[in-house]
Amino acid sequence: MVGSGVLRPPSPGESLLGATCCPLALWGTRVLSLTPSPSRPRDGGTCPCRVSSVLNRDVKQFGKKHMFDTNEETCWNSDQGTCQWVTLDFPRTVKVSQLHIQFQGGFSSRLCTLEGKEAGEELVKISDLYPEDINAMQISFETVLDKLKITFENSTDFFGRIVVYHLGVLGERL
Repeated sequence: MVGSGVLRPPSPGESLLGATCCPLALWGTRVLSLTPSPSRPRDGGTCPCRVSSVLNRDVKQFGKKHMFDTNEETCWNSDQGTCQWVTLDFPRTVKVSQLHIQFQGGFSSRLCTLEGKEAGEELVKISDLYPEDINAMQISFETVLDKLKITFENSTDFFGRIVVYHLGVLGERL
């Protein structure tokens, strides 16, 4: 289910998993950093992220790290092609409650498929999402997993490119 794009602070016991957009980080929650940096705590290790492609292989300007750097002017920009994706491998099992994605208008996905898995299992489909082609999105769902894969099935861009400014996962570590 797609929310209005209005973000809320985490409830007691919830935290941000992976790095996330600036408004949530300002509420004083603990952030598992996907790209270790002295300014953000690692809290138990990093959360490896993989992406399907990077525009012109220019990771310095368009790499995956830009989805998590809280900079409003940087982004991950996929190369062209169908079915772009992002995976997050959490350092331990987590209970996810929300997914926050901020696309660039015109470079979003008409259909997103969420898949997840626990240790030792195969990826299973969690949900199909139909985001609006706007600059903010919030999806609420609840699941327990170690790995999350977001597949952008149908880009609004003619060439199949996806542009994500911020990606965040809200939930709690188990």
